[in-house]
Amino acid sequence: MSGFAPILIFSYRRPDHLKRTIEGLMRCEGFEQSPLIVYCDGPKCDQEKPAVLATREVAKSLLGDRAEYHFRDANQGLARSVISGVSDVIGRFGRVIVVEDDLLVSPHFLRYMNEGLSLYENDAKVASIHAYLYPTQDSMPETFFLRGSNCWGWATWGRAWAVLNENGSELAQALKRQRLVREFDLDGSYPYYRMLLGQIAGKNNSWAVRWHASAFLAGMLTLYPGRTLVENIGMDGSGVHCRQSIPTLPLSTVPILVEHIPVEENPIARLSIIKYMRYLRWHLWRGRVKRVLSWFWLFGREGSR
Repeated sequence: MSGFAPILIFSYRRPDHLKRTIEGLMRCEGFEQSPLIVYCDGPKCDQEKPAVLATREVAKSLLGDRAEYHFRDANQGLARSVISGVSDVIGRFGRVIVVEDDLLVSPHFLRYMNEGLSLYENDAKVASIHAYLYPTQDSMPETFFLRGSNCWGWATWGRAWAVLNENGSELAQALKRQRLVREFDLDGSYPYYRMLLGQIAGKNNSWAVRWHASAFLAGMLTLYPGRTLVENIGMDGSGVHCRQSIPTLPLSTVPILVEHIPVEENPIARLSIIKYMRYLRWHLWRGRVKRVLSWFWLFGREGSR
């Protein structure tokens, strides 16, 4: 590894989650040598101030003077906060490792990220390094590439971040014009395009879908590990954007071997993830049907009294 990339931590109003995230990073090889930058968005209202202040105290108590802090007075929103923060750090360091306050990382997370950043730094086809693996039931290669990007523990360089187009309408039009919508949606298994349309309509504030679409349209790929190095601990109703719990795999207890592999999408890994996404959508749909049927059953019992 040629040096250690800065770790950029985004937080808001979840002190307990941030504590677990930072403590996980502190167990990683290379943490002590890594520059640390913490961004904490401002509260949306007076009721959020105590939680926001408590979150900032957690960061300062665990990281002390080692970290650089950016505590916003006003609320910028997730997308603006992430895009401006990543752009600032990349402008100064040339590369960045991004972690949000709802991610628990393996002790081997930073080693994998830094090795991936160093190995593919000058390959224009690589958009980013990603540390999360979808919980498929198939055996996966040690590392593999997929087209586009992702957002649960990721890293990139200035040359790749430069392709980001913040205009969702332009991205959606390009996907449709080039007839890439189905491929973008993993053969219809996940509604990325609908999410992009939701961002355009103001129904969500996703920076990640625009980053994914930008890299996808540029024909760029992201490196994934064959065992997950990240667990999302924010699917518990505490977050603003993610509330639905999903299955997860155990964090890898051994390092990921990062070696140079052909920079091309792995069709077997892609198919495995498509199968998982279809299963997940069916599982969630079945859960909704069960809830509706339960509601009708209860309604019928109440109506019969």
